[in-house]
Amino acid sequence: MNENSGILRNTNPNINHRYLIVILLFVCIIAVQGCASAPKNGNLETDPVDPHESVNRASYDFTDKVDRTVFVPIVNAYIDYVPNAAQRSIGNFYDNLSYPNVMLNSFLQGKVKQGASDTLRFFVNSTVGMLGLFDMASHMGLQKNDEDFGQTLGVWGVNPGSYLFIPLIGPSSERDVTNIPVGIFTNVLFYAGLAVGSYFAAPLTILGAIDKRARLVGAMRIRDEAAIDPYLFVREASMQQREFLVHDGKLPLDLYDSEPFQDNPFEKGGQKKK
Repeated sequence: MNENSGILRNTNPNINHRYLIVILLFVCIIAVQGCASAPKNGNLETDPVDPHESVNRASYDFTDKVDRTVFVPIVNAYIDYVPNAAQRSIGNFYDNLSYPNVMLNSFLQGKVKQGASDTLRFFVNSTVGMLGLFDMASHMGLQKNDEDFGQTLGVWGVNPGSYLFIPLIGPSSERDVTNIPVGIFTNVLFYAGLAVGSYFAAPLTILGAIDKRARLVGAMRIRDEAAIDPYLFVREASMQQREFLVHDGKLPLDLYDSEPFQDNPFEKGGQKKK
């Protein structure tokens, strides 16, 4: 995404980041519109959860090829040669950079006490924890939470809508895709790039992508070894995880009899609905 670096060096860094945000939003809009205009698969019955499956599968296949060709060799080297302690510190650093998103959405969900705790956690790790390299807040009893704008919309009753697979980003939905711009504008790295310049933000962004992919090695291995259809495995796992997060792990009982858990084995009488 950081191509044409020669051109970027000759422009104002603030303008560069504005262009970057516009491009990201444009990609998201095109992805959603492309899914909405996708034709149905002949005479096959359309899945109400994934009515744009053909487009989503194409996005998944493209992303998977890029991942295996570009990221996997780099991530394997990162895991082999970077000490575990250093990997933990790098992960802590990027978690802390994006933590304002958690803080904001805790308050937006009406979790005032949790929001105050999240805010204190961010400031503790940013100062005592040396810009987040060390998770001192957890040692002080300040729990790490996972909140985003998609969860906030879910908490206030917004339906997830159709499943989407965003190229190079991953599984999402019509509801959760809104977290992409919110996540960008609540990330400290975005503002550091505005203040210092692209030459500072670009390497950190690349390292952040490598760190994020390295954390998924175990999940990817399970997908490759256990899934007959990797696309469906990723879709179902991601949708169930999102519902788990929206409900803070306390799933309502009626959710098991409705979408997105279509293949729930625990139906009444031990049999699936017709």
